[in-house]
Amino acid sequence: MDSNISKRNELLAAKVIEGLKSRNMEGFYARSKEEALDLALSLIPEGSSVSMGGSMSVHAIGLSAKLKEGNYDFIDRDAYEDKRQAMLLAYDADFFLSSANAITNDGVLVNIDGNSNRVSAIAQGPKHVLFIVGMNKVCDDVDGAMKRARNVAAPINAQRFGLDTPCSKKGACFNCKSPDTICCQFLITRFSRHAGRIKVILVNDDLGY
Repeated sequence: MDSNISKRNELLAAKVIEGLKSRNMEGFYARSKEEALDLALSLIPEGSSVSMGGSMSVHAIGLSAKLKEGNYDFIDRDAYEDKRQAMLLAYDADFFLSSANAITNDGVLVNIDGNSNRVSAIAQGPKHVLFIVGMNKVCDDVDGAMKRARNVAAPINAQRFGLDTPCSKKGACFNCKSPDTICCQFLITRFSRHAGRIKVILVNDDLGY
């Protein structure tokens, strides 16, 4: 990545990390995907039970592959015929892995979900939640984060899943009530009641949507 962009990202990440700290959450900065992978593995003790949502960012840094081949109890949703069973197991996992649709520069996390298994696990259940977030997802405020989630992340994900929604056809949110909508539940995480439960690794790269 361009050195000027990297310097900007490092300075911005420091601000986000301070914001997370003020909200009872922990933040870390990784200068590359490889550094993010090493950092994530250092935060997840071997033998831990680990689940995740459908995060492209977690896959992008190679974390899911490492957990599958390592000494972890990885709850691989794709390996379950009964997806609901896998989703329910996630609520009692030691770690839940996710990305965020957006994060503000003062540490507020914004997520939108269709099935809502991801946002519900972020809110309550798993002992720890570990976010992998590219610096492309940092926004100025909650309003900007919501706009990013609805007009960038949602349309791309609707297209990725082949859903019949206005946003998948037009590329922007229409605040629809389509049966295929993936904007069913909105979660704004502004504070963690349990210190250290939520950790965020900010990555000096464009990850996910």
